[in-house]
Amino acid sequence: MEQFAHISPQQTKERLDKGEIKIVDIRDDQSFAVGHIPGAYHLTNASIQQFVQENAFDVPVVVVCYHGISSQQAAQYMLRQGFEEVYSMDGGFEAWRASYGFSSGAGA
Repeated sequence: MEQFAHISPQQTKERLDKGEIKIVDIRDDQSFAVGHIPGAYHLTNASIQQFVQENAFDVPVVVVCYHGISSQQAAQYMLRQGFEEVYSMDGGFEAWRASYGFSSGAGA
């Protein structure tokens, strides 16, 4: 994959429920703490190295931001780090929240 792809919240949920993907949330600390997709990894400048070291490059990664705009740049960055299959979730966390709700608390 040379370019990231787009994925809908519905496709993301289906693949998440099957354990096929890793979700990384690039929103700010406070927003992530208030709520996030269950199992999402909070990806920040401080945590990116750890994520890269702990995850196989062949595991699909879905990048989530607020509305699906910033995640596009971050998805392209993840490809450059070596991840083979990377997606930007259309509509971002707000689209997910509207459909599925969220987990609260600091978590992963």
